[in-house]
Amino acid sequence: MTRRHDRARLAVAGLFLIWLIAATAGSALAASPEPSAGADYGGDTRTTGQGPGLVGSPLYAIGGVLAIALISIGITMVYLRATAGSVARSDDSETG
Repeated sequence: MTRRHDRARLAVAGLFLIWLIAATAGSALAASPEPSAGADYGGDTRTTGQGPGLVGSPLYAIGGVLAIALISIGITMVYLRATAGSVARSDDSETG
């Protein structure tokens, strides 16, 4: 049983590492703070005057947040399933 729990914990740690790499890759691919090449032609939304309103893809951003939330919930559920047996055994030994 110990090896099974060790494998499950290793799998959860691996999934967490993959999730962490995927989450940080999104910030590495973020837009540059430098002005775009089309700034002279009105293509840059960071100009003075009226604000640009919604820029980018708000639905894509919401979808990304929901995907990260679902992945986090999934990893948590796998972890809880993997460690449920050891918690039950410690509770049984305390009542005896």
